[in-house]
Amino acid sequence: MRVLVCGVRGSTPAPGPEFVRYGGNTSCVAVLADSDELPRLVLDAGTGLQRLSRSLDGHPFRGSILLGHLHWDHTHGLPFFPSGDRPDSRVRVFVPSQGDPEEVLARAISPPHFPIRPSQLRGEWTFESLEPGTREVEGFSVTALEIPHKGGRTFGYRVSDGRATVAYLSDHSPVSLGPGPEGFGEYHENAMALLEGAHLLLHDAQHTAAEFRAKAPFGHSAIDYAVGLAERAGVRRLLLFHHDPPRTDDELDAIVAGIHSNAVKVEAAAEGMVIDLP
Repeated sequence: MRVLVCGVRGSTPAPGPEFVRYGGNTSCVAVLADSDELPRLVLDAGTGLQRLSRSLDGHPFRGSILLGHLHWDHTHGLPFFPSGDRPDSRVRVFVPSQGDPEEVLARAISPPHFPIRPSQLRGEWTFESLEPGTREVEGFSVTALEIPHKGGRTFGYRVSDGRATVAYLSDHSPVSLGPGPEGFGEYHENAMALLEGAHLLLHDAQHTAAEFRAKAPFGHSAIDYAVGLAERAGVRRLLLFHHDPPRTDDELDAIVAGIHSNAVKVEAAAEGMVIDLP
C-alpha cells in the first residue's frame, strides 16, 4: 500500500512563504494498492485534490472519493479537479448518508454560489450515500464509522489491503463526548475500532494544548489527544493532520520536536509525502 499526501491544512487554504514546507492545501489523501500505477481511492476532496492531478500525469481519474464530511475544506476541490473533470473520467463520490448525496453537495456547488452542479462535471460522476460499516471500495476493505464533529455527519475511515492498514480521522471532536482522562476528549469506541493496530494514522491535530480550552467548541482535536489515541490503539506511525491555517512551518517543526513518545512515531503531515506500508 502507498499513501500520497496531497492536502494537509484545516478550515481554509494557507498560501504564503511561511507554509511552503508543510503545504497550504486543504484535506486530501490518496491510497494506492501495491499493483496500482495510478491512484484509485481518495480520502476527502479539499483543495489538495488539484495536487493529485499531478500524480495522474495526464491520465483521467477513474476511482472513488470518500468524503469524511461536507464542510467546504473537504469538498472545495471537487469542481477544480482537472483529472476528474474531463470526458474520459469515472468518479464515484461517497457521502456520509444524510439525504440525496448530489443534492446535499449542490447546496454549496450550484448557482448562485458556483456556476454548475456536481452532476454537471464532465465525465461519468456518480454520488452515493454511505452508511457506517465495512465494504469493498476499489479493491480495499474500507470501514466507515461515525465520529463526533460539529456541523454535520462525519465519518472516520479505516482502509486495508490485507497487509497494511491506514486510519483517517481528519476532523474529530472527542471532547463533545466528555472530557476524557486528560481533558482533551474521550478515547471512544469508534475511534479505537478504526485505529486498532493501524500502521499509519492521519488525525486531526488542529489545536495545541494551550489553545484547546478556548477553541474546543470549534469541533477539532488537540495534538495531545491525537498522540494519546495513537498510543492507546497501538498505531505505529502518526501524522498530525488538518493543521490550523496560521500554523507556520517553523511552528509545526517546534511542535513535533516537543513530542516525546516511546510508543508511536509522530510527524506533521506535509504535502508531497509518499508513504509505503507496511
